[in-house]
Amino acid sequence: MVSYSIIMFLTAVLLILISVAIYRGKTNLIHSYHQTKVEDKTAYGKAFGKALFVVAMAPLLSGFIGLLGDSDLIAIISVATLIIGIIIGIGLIVAVQKKYNKGIF
Repeated sequence: MVSYSIIMFLTAVLLILISVAIYRGKTNLIHSYHQTKVEDKTAYGKAFGKALFVVAMAPLLSGFIGLLGDSDLIAIISVATLIIGIIIGIGLIVAVQKKYNKGIF
């Protein structure tokens, strides 16, 4: 589980760096197609960055859980945490897209 945790930590760091960059205004990291109807890019970037940060917390938390042991139960809890966190984060990103882009696409 240590190798799993290392991969999750590296993934979380990458996602955190991207979410902080988007939060600080680098909305060009988001595909332009998803910004066609956005009027307030600053608020959009902050909201999208926060939602992506939630996605980044999923592998971070999953990696920490993975360090608790090598049992099957720990592995299941770790992967379940990852999946649930990603689903919640994607839900938040969809909400941001609906609010600022007037639709998902």
